[in-house]
Amino acid sequence: MNRKSFFITFACLLVLGFVAASLLYKNYPPAGRDGTSDQNTSVVERPGAPIKGAVDARVTIVEFLDPACGTCAQFFPLTNQLVQQHEGKVKIMVRYAPLHAGSDQVVKMLEAARLQGKFWQALELLFRNQDRWVMNHQAQPHRARAILNSIAMDQPKLDLDISSTEVSRAVEQDVRDGQALGVRATPEFFVNGKPLPSFGYEQLDQLVRNAVAANY
Repeated sequence: MNRKSFFITFACLLVLGFVAASLLYKNYPPAGRDGTSDQNTSVVERPGAPIKGAVDARVTIVEFLDPACGTCAQFFPLTNQLVQQHEGKVKIMVRYAPLHAGSDQVVKMLEAARLQGKFWQALELLFRNQDRWVMNHQAQPHRARAILNSIAMDQPKLDLDISSTEVSRAVEQDVRDGQALGVRATPEFFVNGKPLPSFGYEQLDQLVRNAVAANY
């Protein structure tokens, strides 16, 4: 290879390296101090979302869930346990990720129940009776609605709220934020903005313990 060919080849390699680096930068935005991008941390929590635990707790578990998800139902008592174990220090916020067919209508029922202070009772009831309204991994909204009739609520108001703009906006915001965060399965957890390094209760428990230790 003569000197001219060498320099042409070297220049081409530099251009290819620059293009590859540019593509990597676009696909992987800079991470913040907590390991998530600044854009991601700004959409993890939503004011007005259902919360269990002390409002002023410094550790927040955000769970994107689908009421038709069997794993979400299994995790329900486990997340409650974490709030109880770290009483006053940890709270859990629920956000909607209706990934199963028909779940988009069911999460509107939950949000409408929240407006009457009955969100947690409604969610627990739907989880406990999941086999009655989820068929072949598809939600049956009319069956879920019938189950909620057993809760002492203003049922006509519930139906009005299910179709309200306020409820639709809350659900749509959660869906948009879930998509921005890359939520593709449920349950998906974030602890003070940090995602789980890998899925599992032990990983969630450890992330919560680390956050409590760092904030108290």
